[in-house]
Amino acid sequence: MSVTRLEWMAEDAQRLADCRHNHPAAILGPQQLSSGQWVVRCWMPEAETVELFLEGEATARPTQSPHHPWIFEAEVPADPGCRYRLRVHRAGIVHEQYDPWAFRQEWMGELDRHLFAEGNHHHVWRRMGAHVGERQGVMGVQFCLWAPNASSVAVLANVNGWDGRHHPMQQRLGGSWELFIPGMKVGDVYKYEIRNQSGHCYQKSDPYGFRHEVRPNTGSIVAELGSYNWSDTDWLDQRDNRNPIEQPISVYEMHLGSWMHGSSDCPFIEADGSARPPVLAADLKPGARLLTYSELADRLIPYIKARGFTHIELMPISEHPFDGSWGYQVTGWYAPTSRYGSPDEFRSFVDRCHAEGLGVILDWVPGHFPKDGHGLAFFDGAHLYEHADPRIGEHKEWGTLIFNYSRNEVRNFLVANLIYWFEEFHIDGIRVDAVASMLYRDYLRPTGEWLANEHGGRENTEAVQFLQQANHVLFQYFPGALSIAEESTTWPMVTQPTEIGGLGFNLKWNMGWMHDMLDYFELDPWFRQFHQNNVTFSIWYAFTENFMLALSHDEVVHGKSNLLQKMPGDDWQKFANVRALLTYMWTHPGKKTIFMGMEFAQRSEWNVWGDLQWNLLNYEPHQGLQRMVDDLNEFYKNEPALWRDDFNQYGFQWIDCNDNRHSVISFMRRESTTGRWLVVVANFTPQPHSHYRIGVPLEGFYAEAFNSDSGRYGGSNLGNLGGKFSDAAPMHGYEYSLDLCLPPLGVLVLRRDEVRSVLTGARDDS
Repeated sequence: MSVTRLEWMAEDAQRLADCRHNHPAAILGPQQLSSGQWVVRCWMPEAETVELFLEGEATARPTQSPHHPWIFEAEVPADPGCRYRLRVHRAGIVHEQYDPWAFRQEWMGELDRHLFAEGNHHHVWRRMGAHVGERQGVMGVQFCLWAPNASSVAVLANVNGWDGRHHPMQQRLGGSWELFIPGMKVGDVYKYEIRNQSGHCYQKSDPYGFRHEVRPNTGSIVAELGSYNWSDTDWLDQRDNRNPIEQPISVYEMHLGSWMHGSSDCPFIEADGSARPPVLAADLKPGARLLTYSELADRLIPYIKARGFTHIELMPISEHPFDGSWGYQVTGWYAPTSRYGSPDEFRSFVDRCHAEGLGVILDWVPGHFPKDGHGLAFFDGAHLYEHADPRIGEHKEWGTLIFNYSRNEVRNFLVANLIYWFEEFHIDGIRVDAVASMLYRDYLRPTGEWLANEHGGRENTEAVQFLQQANHVLFQYFPGALSIAEESTTWPMVTQPTEIGGLGFNLKWNMGWMHDMLDYFELDPWFRQFHQNNVTFSIWYAFTENFMLALSHDEVVHGKSNLLQKMPGDDWQKFANVRALLTYMWTHPGKKTIFMGMEFAQRSEWNVWGDLQWNLLNYEPHQGLQRMVDDLNEFYKNEPALWRDDFNQYGFQWIDCNDNRHSVISFMRRESTTGRWLVVVANFTPQPHSHYRIGVPLEGFYAEAFNSDSGRYGGSNLGNLGGKFSDAAPMHGYEYSLDLCLPPLGVLVLRRDEVRSVLTGARDDS
C-alpha cells in the first residue's frame, strides 16, 4: 500500500477518533482494495484485539491495526457481505457481535429522499427514527435522522457505554444519517450525539422517536410499530363513510394526569404479575401517583360513556418534559407520553374507547416548541426546525420557538406527524391549539419586534400554506376525521375547503360565543337586561363557519374561577345559572365541548397537580347537575333538530330575541330531513314568569321535553305539568301561541306532540 494511502487512512482514523467523520462506510466494513482483494475493516475504540469469524469458517481470523490502534482489519478472499462476526477483547471483557458497517445498503431510498425534500412524504416516520427489524438475517435497530447541518452524528446507547466514538453514522444525500446496529432491541434507550461544523457537541433525543423516557430523563426508547392487534375495524369504516359534522358531537375535554390519581401504595400490576414502579411528580399530593393508560381505560371510559358524551378530547399527550406546560410544549412529537405507559397501552386505550362508542380527539400543537436542550431547538448546530430571526422564530411571551413552515422538510415533519397519530393510534380527530398565533406574524409582539411578510402584511403566509396542506392531506387519508381549530380572530374561511382558499378545518371553536356568554352569566341578573346582545349576537355570525361551542380549560385557571364560582348569587342560584348556561349551550347551533369537572360543578379552579373534587358528588346539588348533563347529552343525541343542521340557517329560527326587560329569549331548532323542530325558551333571571306567551307556527300540544329547573337536577321543579296546548292567539308573527310558566334561571325545550295534537284536535281544558 502506498504512503499516500497510509496517510489517508491515518487521517480517516483520526477523524473517527475525534468524532468528526461523516462517511465511515467509505473505509469501514468490507472494502475492496486496488489489488482486487478484499479487506474487512472494523472500528473498535479502546479494544485490545479483535478476531474475525467468517460465515462457514470454524476458526477465527486474526486482525491487524496498521492505521490506528482502534481500526482492526483482516484480508479475506471475497466480499463476505454482512454475515461475519467479530470477537472483541476490551478491558478484560470478551464479547461477540456483528459489524454495524457491514450493512451498507441505503435505508432511505431515492424516492423517500425526493418526497421528503419536497415536503410530501406522508409516512416518513416509517424511515426516520429507530426501527427494529431484520436486515439480511440479522436482528437489530435501524437508525435514521435528518440533520443536514451536522458535521458528524453518532448513536449513544448502553451498547456503547454512551460513548459517541463507537457508532458514527453514515451521511446520505439530503442531509439524512443512517446506521444499523445489530443486537439492539425494543426497550433500549438511545440519543444522538450531533456535532456542528464548529465542533460543538449536542445530545438530542430522536425527533421521530416512538417512545421516550419519563421526565426528568430525556432519552428516546426503541419501540416497535405494528405490533398491536386492533379490534376497531367496524368503527373506522363507519367513521370514514359518513360526514362527521352532520352527526351529534359532544366532547369531554380533559387532562389525563389530573382527572384522577392512584395511590403510590397500590402500584399497577403488570400482566406477568410484576408491579410497575409508580410515576410520581414532585408537586402531586403525598402518596398520589399518575394512573396508567390501562387504569384510565378502566375508570375513565365507563365514566364518560355514562355521561353520554360522544368524544373524549385529550389535552396534549405527545411527550413533554414539564407537567406544568399541560402538554403544550412538546419535545416528543411521535410518542405518547410515557407518564402513563407504553405506546401499545395507549393504543389499547383508544381501542377500548371505540368499543364503547367513544371517539378520541387529541390536542395537536404545531404552532411552537420549547427550547429544551434535548429537543428540536438548534437541533444540528443550526436553526433547523425554527427560523433564525427571532422576529418570526420566537414567541418571547411563551418562551418557545416557532416552526419554519417555509422549509419543506419541517412541514413534512408536522404533516406526517398528523397522519401518524391517525394511522398508528387510530385517533378520530385533532384540535389544533393556538391557530391565531400561527396565522399572524405580529401575534403578541409589539411594534418593531415582528417581521412583515413578502407583501408587507402581518399574515404568516407560510403557516397558512402549512395548515392547508395538513388538512388537505388528512382528509385524503381519513375523510371522517375531525380537524378543529382553536382560532380566536375573524380570519375568514377557517372551515372552508382548501380548494377554494379556506384553511380546510371542518370545525372551529367559537371563542366569541364563549367569552360573550361567560361575561353575561357573571353579571348580576338585574344587569343582564342591558346586555341582551351578549346572548343574541352569536346568531349573527353562527353560519359563517362550522362552529363548536367550547367551555375550555383556559376558562377555569389563572384566577378565573371554575364555572360554578363565576356565577352570581347564592349557591342555589349559582347551580341554576350553570344549568341554564349548559342547556342553552346544548340547544344553540354548533357542536359542544366542556372541560372535565364542569359536568358536576367543581368548585375550585383546575389544578394540574391535583385531581378533580370527586368528593363533591357526595352532595345532592352536584349529583343533580351531573344527572342533568347525562340527560342533556342523551336528549341532544336523540333530537336531530339539535345537530343535523347546525351549520345551515334553516336549523335556527328566532321566535323572540328582543325581550331584554325580562332577559328571556325564545327560538326554534329545526332539521331539514324530516322537518321536525323544537321550541326553546330561556329565562336568565331568578324571577319566574307564570304567564309568559310565545308564538308558535302550528296549533297543538307542546310537550315539555326538557326542563333545566327539574327537581331531578336540583331545581325548583317549576314547569308546565308536562306541556301546554296552543291558543289561537297570534304572537311573534305566528297564528298560535303558548302560555307558559317559565322557571327561574331555567331553560325549557318543548316538542310538538303530533299524535296528541291530532287526536285531540283542539285544546282540552278539562
